[in-house]
Amino acid sequence: MRITCPCCGERGLDEFSYRGDATLSRPAGDPPLPGAGAEAWAEYVYLRDNPSGPHRELWYHGAGCRSWLVVTRNTRTHEILDTERAVNVVRATRKDAEA
Repeated sequence: MRITCPCCGERGLDEFSYRGDATLSRPAGDPPLPGAGAEAWAEYVYLRDNPSGPHRELWYHGAGCRSWLVVTRNTRTHEILDTERAVNVVRATRKDAEA
């Protein structure tokens, strides 16, 4: 599998590290004390979906430009559908929230 880094171009998988699901949102507030939002934190930490088809994932380009990337990958075929810098995704999300 090859991933196209927005900064470095197409690179081999060995330059990247998979870091998790890019669709998860951290619960608001600090990690809970017993009974205070513990269910939301338990779900965030322990429960994961196993999607079939296109899925957004976090990848780190550690052997290259050291950028965090959001990669949209088809989990059935491993085809890379889109790659973007995570910082751009965060900025776009903030703009949408402010609007």
